[in-house]
Amino acid sequence: MLKNELYFPKTDINTIHSYASRMMSEFESGEIGYYHLPLEVEILSEIKEFLNNKIYDDVVLIGIGGSSVGVKAVVGALLNTEQKAELHILDNVDNFSFLSVVKKLNFERTLFIISSKSGTTIETISLFKLILKYFNVLNLDKNFVFITDPGSVLENFAVQNKAKFFNIPKNVGGRFSVLSAIGLMPFCALGLDCEALLKGAKAAKVHFLDNKDDTILQKAYHYATHKNAKINVVFSYCDRLAKFNDWYVQLWAESLGKKVGYKRLGLTPAGLIGSRDQHSFLQLIMDGPKDKTCTFIKVANQGNFTDYIPNMSLAGLEACNFTNGLSMNAMQNFQCEATKKALINEGISVDLITLEKLDEFEIGYLIYYYELLTSAVGLMLGINTYNQPGVEVGKRILKSLILKD
Repeated sequence: MLKNELYFPKTDINTIHSYASRMMSEFESGEIGYYHLPLEVEILSEIKEFLNNKIYDDVVLIGIGGSSVGVKAVVGALLNTEQKAELHILDNVDNFSFLSVVKKLNFERTLFIISSKSGTTIETISLFKLILKYFNVLNLDKNFVFITDPGSVLENFAVQNKAKFFNIPKNVGGRFSVLSAIGLMPFCALGLDCEALLKGAKAAKVHFLDNKDDTILQKAYHYATHKNAKINVVFSYCDRLAKFNDWYVQLWAESLGKKVGYKRLGLTPAGLIGSRDQHSFLQLIMDGPKDKTCTFIKVANQGNFTDYIPNMSLAGLEACNFTNGLSMNAMQNFQCEATKKALINEGISVDLITLEKLDEFEIGYLIYYYELLTSAVGLMLGINTYNQPGVEVGKRILKSLILKD
């Protein structure tokens, strides 16, 4: 199970107690829906009923932002050797990317998932139209699924075309929705263990909310109130966590970057992969302005997906022999530890997340952990964590520009 170690002084619990109470109020009121997703397992039965006796070679998810980034994070982290189908995600109106996906598909053996909370996301609907044209689609009731808010125009469209639809609770924001039908539908279609994913998230809920472990609150308070550091770096020591980093960047940026009156608030996220980015961005963290905090993530056991560095001595390269016999997993984790200690020596605030392994349970736990952390930081910054007014302005300008053209 996930372990989080903090390498900075803790705050007196009385200072942060009120934030714990406010988070519990958010949970108990039901106004913020993501808190309850691990408990709402009924949706899995409906999804599995729909998929029963259906065989697909490919699954195409058409969605953007919260409708795709979390899905990429989970699927990218998991190596499923018994995966039932190949996942393709269309999340940008890019002609090259679109054609590179659709030209490989057998339409009759492809499941298309159209995902939009509002039902009117312009990129998603535009890509949906392109699919309809490319394959000359006449019927939507066979291999199209729609995921959207209850009562949205996209739900109405699905009903009119006798196509299957699933709802996202209206009180679940897109970037917090990966444990809803938005994620569970493609995960089940691929054959991932969705029960374990939700159990992991539920375990995080029990640990931090029910059992009142204060680690998240301590971390959130330290980073939210830091006098100098307004950039939080997540340094993941596993290539398979690269898409998780992307999800964290979206979650952190869209949730925490807000204006309150004339004040502009937020913490800037950055996602790095170790050890690769030790040879680039690390230099800025070490010797640049001390405006960054750093969360390290490592995987204790990557299972059979690692190899050992040969006990081999190459002429003139004997100085590199000290890694001989190490597994690559072990070497990554030594590099994580060394970099962590280097930053601590520089006086930079650091914490370490250790995942026991990369499976559905651990990823579900990690997803929920970061959602709770985001909520805690938002409360401490005094902002509305769950809206995105800055994004909506750009959407309105886009529409006016195109209509004027």
